[in-house]
Amino acid sequence: MSVLSARNLSCEKQDRILFESVSLHLAPGELVLLRGENGAGKTSLLRILVGLSQAQSGEVFINGINVHDDIAHASQKLLYFGHKLGMSALLSPVENLRFWCKQHQLRVKDEQIIAVLELLGLEGLDMLPVKHLSAGQQRRVSLARLWLSEHSGHSNLWILDEPMTALDIQIIAQLENKITAFLKQGGSVLMTSHQPLKLEHPMREFTLEYRW
Repeated sequence: MSVLSARNLSCEKQDRILFESVSLHLAPGELVLLRGENGAGKTSLLRILVGLSQAQSGEVFINGINVHDDIAHASQKLLYFGHKLGMSALLSPVENLRFWCKQHQLRVKDEQIIAVLELLGLEGLDMLPVKHLSAGQQRRVSLARLWLSEHSGHSNLWILDEPMTALDIQIIAQLENKITAFLKQGGSVLMTSHQPLKLEHPMREFTLEYRW
């Protein structure tokens, strides 16, 4: 069974058709890189796939469950990383990640959260309000969810929208290693990236053509 199956998706924004009749499937352990010019609809497609936006037509299944009929169950093993980081600027990194773990019923201790933050170069910043962190530091806090999700085998599908933006070379290398390890464990990844990827795993490309 496909981990992700999208059939005949169409999307229109501001009287312009971004894409139509798009079908996409991901098998366990598969990596797909979504390509396309700016404005082609990559982010719109990803938001439709995870149930945050509604397509004009078509349907999406994650682990065999229709996303728009039952998003709660369809997203149980999904981890989505988008442009919006999904954090409170007033809470600290530890508080944000503790709340996220509780939402996803992950039994993770604060010590584990702090250890992941230190791994991502955020030592000593774990209790500062997120609003005091730089853009790159905030993205690292959000990316820590990829590491924390492993503590209970939480996810089998990662959908990542430009996850390497504002990251330095060292953190990019760590992220690439994490993605590769997830794929080798049978996880599936659909992602966008303007940067060249150095992943030791077979990759399939899926391109959205810009429509005028």
